[in-house]
Amino acid sequence: MKNITTASAAALAIATVFAVTPAEARDTIQIVGSSTVFPFTTAVAERFGQQTTFTTPVVESTGTGGGMKLFCEGVGPETPDFTNASRRIKASELAECAANGVTPVEIRVGFDGIVVANSVEGPEVNLTRGQLFLALAAQVPGADGALVANPYANWSDIDASLPNEPIEVLGPPPTSGTRDAFLELVMEPGCEEAGVADDVCKDIFKAIREDGAYVEAGENDNLIVQKLEANPASFGIFGYSYLEENSAVIQGAMIDGVEPTFEAIASAEYPVSRSLYIYAKAEHVGVIPGMAEFIEEYTSEGAWGDDGYLVEKGLIPLPAADRETVGAAARTLTGVQL
Repeated sequence: MKNITTASAAALAIATVFAVTPAEARDTIQIVGSSTVFPFTTAVAERFGQQTTFTTPVVESTGTGGGMKLFCEGVGPETPDFTNASRRIKASELAECAANGVTPVEIRVGFDGIVVANSVEGPEVNLTRGQLFLALAAQVPGADGALVANPYANWSDIDASLPNEPIEVLGPPPTSGTRDAFLELVMEPGCEEAGVADDVCKDIFKAIREDGAYVEAGENDNLIVQKLEANPASFGIFGYSYLEENSAVIQGAMIDGVEPTFEAIASAEYPVSRSLYIYAKAEHVGVIPGMAEFIEEYTSEGAWGDDGYLVEKGLIPLPAADRETVGAAARTLTGVQL
C-alpha cells in the first residue's frame, strides 16, 4: 500500500487525470457517506464556507457503504473528495480504492453511540443485547435449543418485563455503517448471550428478520425520529447525535443497564459505542481547491476539541493526545493502514 505524505505529491499523482479534461474540473468540494457523520461534516462545511474564500462544500448522505463505493471508484473530478463513515474502512474497500488509484486518508473525528430510542410518550425500557438479538434475528433458539424462524411477535414474548406491544424497530439498511456497527456491537454478542454457540453465531448474527418486525427506514435518521413520534410503541436505531438533537420528543433505552449519555459513551461504559471517520482522497488535495484547508478546519480544536462546535452537535471528542496524532497524520496525507 502506497503512502502519499505531502499535498504536493498527491497533486502530482493526479495532475495528468485532471489535465486531460480541464473543463470538468471542480471548484467545490464534494462529500458523500454516512448519515450519522453527515450533521458533523455539514456543520464543518457551513463554517468553512462562511469563514474562508472557498465555496461551501456539498455534503450528501448516501450511507457509509454507498459512500465508500463512490469514493473508491477512482480519481478525477467526477468522483467525491471525501466520504463520511460510521465505521472504519473495510479491507475489501481499501483494496478497491488501491486498485483504482485512490489513497484514502483516515481521519477519526470522534465517538458516537448507537441508540435504541422511542417516543417520550412510550415506555422507558432497559434492554439487554440478548433481548435485542431475540427481537430482531431471523433465527433464534427454539425450545429444544435448535434454531427456528423468529417466533416473537411482542416484546413481552421475550421477557414479561418488556412492553406488551408488537415488536417494530425502524433501522438502517445494509449499506449503512450504523447497521454494520449494530450487528457487530449488539447482534453478535447478543447471539452469544442468547445461548447460541460461538461458531453458529458467526453464521447467523447478520441475518435480520424480514417479517415486518424490523423496518428498513433508509438513510434519513430524521425520518425515523418523525415516525417514532407518530407511533410511541415503535423503536428506532440511529446515532446518539440524533437523540441529543431530539431529546424533547424521543428517549434512549438503557442497554445492559447503561443509559446512552455523553459521559457513558466517552468513557466506553455504554456498550454500543463506536468511532466515527471521514476519509479524504489524497490524490485530490492540491487539485480540488480548499481540501487541505477543509482538513485543517475539521481537525481544529475549535471544531472537534473538547469545547468545539461539533460537541454542540452531539459529537463525543477524542482524547487530546489522539486528536493531535490523528490531526498530524491527516494534514500530512498519510494513507490508511489496516
